[in-house]
Amino acid sequence: MPTETERKFLVQRDKFRLPPAQEGIAILQGYLHSREDLSIRVRMAGEQAFITIKGKSSGLSRPEFEYGIPAADAEELLRLCGEKVEKIRYKIPMDAFCWEVDVFGGANDGLILAEIELEYEEQVFPRPDWLGEEVSFDSRYQNACLAKNPFSQWQQ
Repeated sequence: MPTETERKFLVQRDKFRLPPAQEGIAILQGYLHSREDLSIRVRMAGEQAFITIKGKSSGLSRPEFEYGIPAADAEELLRLCGEKVEKIRYKIPMDAFCWEVDVFGGANDGLILAEIELEYEEQVFPRPDWLGEEVSFDSRYQNACLAKNPFSQWQQ
């Protein structure tokens, strides 16, 4: 079964240098179904489109099935989604790893998260100086939760 193992961190804005906008990819994603143990997501990432099914987390890992779909289908499916998440994703290679830094827009404007996918939970990885607090186990930072309860509505 395909499994996603990732760690997620806040980004320290004062230490992170945002790459030029053209280096990022615009992402719009919506949720056809979302609950704690299962989410079904539609994503447009630039010109590419995907449908993703994620199962219940166990530690830092969870089942993940992702399939490319026609962009026109994704556009129609996104119209069915109530809550959506907008972001620009930057890929930042570091050693044998690749950090994905998401700069959120829309209702989540102001939030910047960094994720790293790992082969196994205890894997050691490089930690750039711009990494902030780890939020891997804080469900508020899951995209499905951010769609329902945007960062802009949190009590700061």
